[in-house]
Amino acid sequence: MTTQNRALRNRTLTITDDERAYYKRQLVYPQSSLTLEQILNKTIHADVMNVVDLLPVGIADLLIIDPPYNLSKNFNGVKFAKIDDEKYLEYLNSWFPKIIRILKPNGSVYICGDWKSTFCLYQIMSKHTIVRNRITWQREKGRGAKSNWKNTTEDIWFGTLGDDYYFDVEAVKQKRKVIAPYRQNGQPKDWEETENGNFRLTYPGNFWDDISIPYWSMPENTDHPTQKPEKLIAKLILASCPVNGIVFDPFLGSGTTSVVAKKLGRCYAGIEMNKEYCLWTEKRLAAAESNKTIQGYANGIFWERNTLNLQLKEQKIK
Repeated sequence: MTTQNRALRNRTLTITDDERAYYKRQLVYPQSSLTLEQILNKTIHADVMNVVDLLPVGIADLLIIDPPYNLSKNFNGVKFAKIDDEKYLEYLNSWFPKIIRILKPNGSVYICGDWKSTFCLYQIMSKHTIVRNRITWQREKGRGAKSNWKNTTEDIWFGTLGDDYYFDVEAVKQKRKVIAPYRQNGQPKDWEETENGNFRLTYPGNFWDDISIPYWSMPENTDHPTQKPEKLIAKLILASCPVNGIVFDPFLGSGTTSVVAKKLGRCYAGIEMNKEYCLWTEKRLAAAESNKTIQGYANGIFWERNTLNLQLKEQKIK
């Protein structure tokens, strides 16, 4: 496989044949039951359907699951065909109950989908977990529709195995610009006055409008057709996995979950059936050794979409 030619400003990940040969040796190719030591901080190259019974039980603090949505989609030669809701639910039932066994008793799980699949996702989650919430996030990228409303949101269902679970809301506060600042006795009330504007730290709700989809000028971007933003995954990990805890992703794709877990001081493991995606993951993990930055997140704070870089530029000018 040859490397694509890119424009000079295009930062989309590329990988050479020599890199493929190097990173291929770092993958896990399961043949029998796996131990935690064998998969910790590793990428498992396999079909989740074939390997789920080989995985260790009760080892993960957090599951982040981003399965194929119920859409016809080509994942670098691996195709998923749209099916009816009943069959899609059967598909989820074929692996979800087994994947859940990987969680610790106090573990949490998030599963991603769109409006078409969310009905089935709720059913599978409510059957096997205590459903805590549904997060809806604004996916501003996408084509318009002439005969329907443009789809600009996706869902993430949040569940736990029990009532004793980890959740750090302080770690996922958002910094928002105050448009109409309110004062009490002449002093700012619940907001901060700075040289670069007025800001308020807020607790997160279950609608997220601050996410930017990876695009060609972002170093996290790959050619994966449904890549999740690092900022999105960072919120899930910071809220629901302690430092040094274990995050597991059974549909790893281009590796965003593992990469973000590494950047945030968590352990990780993931399964991906497409070898090229596995190799992209390993290259991104290698880059994360020296670059821990996450777009839109700095100094423990999440910023509104496209405001952090503007804030940094203003500080440089001054």
